[in-house]
Amino acid sequence: MEVQTLKYPAIRNYVAGHSVDNASTVTMDVFSPLNGQLISTLPLSNAAALDAAVQAAKAAYPAWAATPIKERVQIFYRYKTLLERDMTALADLVREENGKTYDEARAEVEKAIELTEFACSLPQLIQGEFLEVSKGVEARAERKPLGVVASIAPFNFPNMVPHWTIPNAIVLGNTMILKPSEQVPLSAIKIAELLKEAGLPDGVLNVVNGDREIVEAICDHSDIQAVSFVGSTKIAKTVYIRATSNLKRCVALGGAKNHLMVLPDAHPEMTASNVAASMSGCAGQRCMAGSTMVGVGAVDGIVAKIVEEARKIVAGQNLGSVISKEAKERIEQHITEAEAAGAKVLLDGRHAVVPGHEDGYYVGATVIDFVTPDMRIAQEEVFGPVLAIMRTNTLDEALAIENANPYGNAAAVFTSSGSSARYVMDHANAGMIGINIGVPVPREPFSFGGWGDSKFGACDITGKSSIEFWTQLKKTTTKWNPESRVNWMS
Repeated sequence: MEVQTLKYPAIRNYVAGHSVDNASTVTMDVFSPLNGQLISTLPLSNAAALDAAVQAAKAAYPAWAATPIKERVQIFYRYKTLLERDMTALADLVREENGKTYDEARAEVEKAIELTEFACSLPQLIQGEFLEVSKGVEARAERKPLGVVASIAPFNFPNMVPHWTIPNAIVLGNTMILKPSEQVPLSAIKIAELLKEAGLPDGVLNVVNGDREIVEAICDHSDIQAVSFVGSTKIAKTVYIRATSNLKRCVALGGAKNHLMVLPDAHPEMTASNVAASMSGCAGQRCMAGSTMVGVGAVDGIVAKIVEEARKIVAGQNLGSVISKEAKERIEQHITEAEAAGAKVLLDGRHAVVPGHEDGYYVGATVIDFVTPDMRIAQEEVFGPVLAIMRTNTLDEALAIENANPYGNAAAVFTSSGSSARYVMDHANAGMIGINIGVPVPREPFSFGGWGDSKFGACDITGKSSIEFWTQLKKTTTKWNPESRVNWMS
């Protein structure tokens, strides 16, 4: 029997600054979605492996928390330069394990750099409060870290999403367990190695690989104080319930069904390019993808231009692969079901094949018109490069479709009318709104987070809002002068 050589060394857990063997001998194969080839293996860690990482983080916590924040951020200043230095290698790693185009993978690393830059600004944002509350009596409020925290990351952004949590949580004085998706474990280990090179003390960041067992163990571990999660809504709900039932803080981001409302007065070219990019970027595998367009009134000309733009998006060139064979089959089944239910496929991406990568997991850009709200493709997150178009007569009807869905990540409107834009801003039930922008992701310091079934828990996962999640308030009242007049305040 022929033994296949792995392109990358077998993944190991990263604990206390070193690669370590797992307590479990069970492993899982890692395939590149670009060509279906086996590229590595990873351990399916058990609770004992998690506990070893938690104990390392717990041991590192006192010294790290006692380190002044101005000193903690110096490590991340150095880390930022390492991300810039290794930009190409990091992007190649994302492309290899996730299937993105190189430009998308590079953009992901660039966003990680921006997130790191924001973390370096935290000393200016958590200065605390001070007030003389009564004669001779002073009150002070300070932000303090929680302790050991955990971040559970998804497959669709192997480099960026870990940076939603790692820089802020660690700069604020916590130590961390990172659990990457078992489908994309390579970037997480590289991040940990670069942070060590930047000077992060051993044990402050630990990486534990695995599947459901490790997620459950993280939710249950008594020494983990807070958990962040990014993934599907079904799992986000489960993680949130399990973590909070164990008295942990939790913010869990789930899926989305974002609607792009297109009015007849929208700029045709700008709208077409934005809608096509929104539905197909990262092969549609992002919770901010504009997977559903709602045309309001006479928009046939704009729809034709969208199809024209979508034809320029070619699998294997400027369109990456989806994550797995199972994902490809599921996405194509959505298209087939919609067509059978009466929708019209204007551009069909089923059965896409990339020459030289025939075993890769590709779905071509797809545009489906005359979708109705009762169709499964209009209700469920497809997570592929597929645009479903619904038709309405009024903006209120379009908003009713948007607001009837249980998710609340993003909504967008394409229009030349300021009043129409304002109306959508005021009435769309979503946490992130776009005006002539198909992917309205906030830039730092504005935070990322949706509403409804797109997010469970208080606070957002990035930006200023994350400060409250990763810290707790300590209030101190001080009196030194025994001669001061005593009243109810003192």
